Amino acid sequence: MSEPDQDAMADAWAAAMEQQSAAENTTQRADMPEFAEGGATPGTGPNIDVILDIPVNISMEVGGTEITIRNLLQLNQGSVVELDRLAGEPLDVLVNGTLIAHGEVVVVNEKFGIRLTDIVSPSERIRRLR
Repeated sequence: MSEPDQDAMADAWAAAMEQQSAAENTTQRADMPEFAEGGATPGTGPNIDVILDIPVNISMEVGGTEITIRNLLQLNQGSVVELDRLAGEPLDVLVNGTLIAHGEVVVVNEKFGIRLTDIVSPSERIRRLR
């Protein structure tokens, strides 16, 4: 990679980090109990540290569609599948299949990423589970 390309990439990363920092400063945090040292809320039971290393699956959903098995079997390289989302709509960010946020695709250093634009509130997540 040439030096101008590296400089452009460094500038792109700097801009992305600056945007993220600005977004973090304006994001309001959900009301969460403060945890005492050791991870437990004062006067309560379990220590949250126990679950912090449990792996979860995170996925980004661009969109979806419903097709018949006949049409599914006819797909081949170069086929186009129309999705139920418009171009530019935010992607869904799912953790273990549960919607937790919306975001937009970013490309930095030739790799895809996602910038979170909206976090689903804990009460909304619980409502969607029912």
